[in-house]
Amino acid sequence: MLIIIGAIIVIASVIGGYAAPGGHLAVLWQPFEFIIILGASLGAFLIGNPKTVLTGTLKSLGPMMKGPKHNKASYLELLSLLYTLFRLAKTKGDLALESHIEKPEDSPIFQKFPAFSKDHHNVEFLCDYLRLLTLGTNNAHEVETIIEAEIESHHVEAHNIPSAMVNMADGMPALGIVAAVLGVIHTMGSITEPPEVLGHLIGAALVGTFMGVLLSYGFFAPFGRAIEAVFNNQTQYLHCMKSGILAHMQGYAPQVSIEFARKTLPPSVRPSFAEVEDTVTNLSD
Repeated sequence: MLIIIGAIIVIASVIGGYAAPGGHLAVLWQPFEFIIILGASLGAFLIGNPKTVLTGTLKSLGPMMKGPKHNKASYLELLSLLYTLFRLAKTKGDLALESHIEKPEDSPIFQKFPAFSKDHHNVEFLCDYLRLLTLGTNNAHEVETIIEAEIESHHVEAHNIPSAMVNMADGMPALGIVAAVLGVIHTMGSITEPPEVLGHLIGAALVGTFMGVLLSYGFFAPFGRAIEAVFNNQTQYLHCMKSGILAHMQGYAPQVSIEFARKTLPPSVRPSFAEVEDTVTNLSD
């Protein structure tokens, strides 16, 4: 929603500011200038990025429009799930987790937390490391190294997508100049025309520079930052899980383990200690 509101403000401010003193909006409609800028940008995007980035960019457009998905409510759910799993492991041993992590879709524990269970990547991440516990892994430092490597790999792969988008945005002003130069070349072929015709042609050529700068700084660069915010939000979610798992491996009580996880969260989405305590206290066995 904020993406749409921001785009409307950009368009209204630019077009309104141009039209208010008497600017002619019809001059701005230069479809061939748009074809040059957007077509060349898309071509350069295809040339400079692997298939994984191309498909990842398409898949990220939906999450970009929705914004970061993990908020205080989703972290409360995560902490509650971790508490439930850690409590089971403390009372019955880590092997008691096996039936839940092998088929989480059938687990009565995971079914209590539907929002978490719908995200296959998060479920797989959590179950993979809990599975290590059922296999007898007990060195928290070694597991931390592995988790950090996986999160870093995920972060780098995900970062390639907004980086590619921002790189495309960086090139648009230059491609706008290309469109403007081609417009000037076209104008020079009509140099014998009356001044009013030449003025229209020159104005049309300058629209290329205008559109290149507007599309870059008004849309595509912010789009890239918005996608990056979504991915950073997901990375923070994984770090929260990591902190809880490592605390559990070091032998802390479930309440302490999820407190370790809670303290890693930024203040804007971090539930208070009282909120977490009330939530886990009300969990049914």
